[in-house]
Amino acid sequence: MKRKLPPDAFDHYLSLGLARSYTSVAKRYAVSKVTVTKRAKKEGWQRRVLEIEAKARTASDEKAAETMEAINARHLRSARVIQAKALEALKSMSLGTAMDAVKALHLGVQQERLILGEPTDRNAVNVEDVIKREYEKLMVSDGDGEDEDGGEGEEAA
Repeated sequence: MKRKLPPDAFDHYLSLGLARSYTSVAKRYAVSKVTVTKRAKKEGWQRRVLEIEAKARTASDEKAAETMEAINARHLRSARVIQAKALEALKSMSLGTAMDAVKALHLGVQQERLILGEPTDRNAVNVEDVIKREYEKLMVSDGDGEDEDGGEGEEAA
């Protein structure tokens, strides 16, 4: 008596993930691998798996992008609130007591620049430092005729 492969065999095949194989499906439903292979070819299991995985990746990427957009929007709103509060405080304070407001304003501006992809003061300085270091490394020449003291080679005695 031949056993037939049930309609939910593809669902099981898909659920196997990285361990996905026709042999596993055949064992699960106690049928031959040939039976599974024929059904898979007839129903286009390989194509369906690729389509499902592509849709899942697209949905995951979209969700991640939406999440990052929401985080950035929330942080941007927070930075702008800090800036507004700092400006209000600066208006009402004397110059000597306004330092906390100045720090808050600076923090808000830095956060806003960072979220918008602009370089912050620290990032700009770090890039400059890296460029200077790399430039200095490239400009060092080997055997330029001078020793470490700046003299001209070894003197003959």
